[in-house]
Amino acid sequence: MLTMEKILFLRSIPIFAALKMFELAHVAEIAEEVDLPKGELLFRENEMGDCLYIVVSGSVDVIKQVEGREKIIAVLGEKESVGEMSILDSEPRSATVRAGADVKLLKISSDDFTELLGENPGISFGIFRVFTKRLRQKNVESETAAVVPSHSM
Repeated sequence: MLTMEKILFLRSIPIFAALKMFELAHVAEIAEEVDLPKGELLFRENEMGDCLYIVVSGSVDVIKQVEGREKIIAVLGEKESVGEMSILDSEPRSATVRAGADVKLLKISSDDFTELLGENPGISFGIFRVFTKRLRQKNVESETAAVVPSHSM
């Protein structure tokens, strides 16, 4: 991607929506492009996280082990981010992430992202929006799963 393409793409990402063009240009400079073929792992659950990723094209599957089997708990596509929790709380990755299709990503290191947060507090609100959206989705899924069909007597 050309730098201007990265800037325009980053401007459409909720985490970076509050940034000015010159700030987006800085993010574009530090964001490394990564291509991953379908089926390849991006990272594994319980690994320490050192970066976050933004999906440019394609998709990734977020996977948890449930009763000894893999369960896809989310599919993230274009303009969605993954890996931010681990760099924010310094805890190991909470899930495994694998390319669900050929995927192009932008990768931002933990150190660079932490520096961005310090320089641009507005990024925090973008992160809150992402986390809130995901929490709402999980609440809906939980409510749907908790519905027990009634039986006539």
